[in-house]
Amino acid sequence: MGGSQNGLLLELAAKRFDVLLTVDSNLEYQQDFSALALAVVVIHSPSNDIADIRPLMPAAREALIKAKPGMVTRVSKSG
Repeated sequence: MGGSQNGLLLELAAKRFDVLLTVDSNLEYQQDFSALALAVVVIHSPSNDIADIRPLMPAAREALIKAKPGMVTRVSKSG
């Protein structure tokens, strides 16, 4: 898969996974997930440091359970 573009990587991921969990808040604006059989959960935190992400894990867990293919779910401190 070396050298694959993000779109191709997402298509490949959709064949093997149900959900993509990421802290890359720009990804949802760079890619069109509507046609993919992949749900996306974006964790919005000040950084990717575990101390910033840990408090969001209960909400992320709920988002993973409710995630739908082709849709982006956002998880943040404000809800």
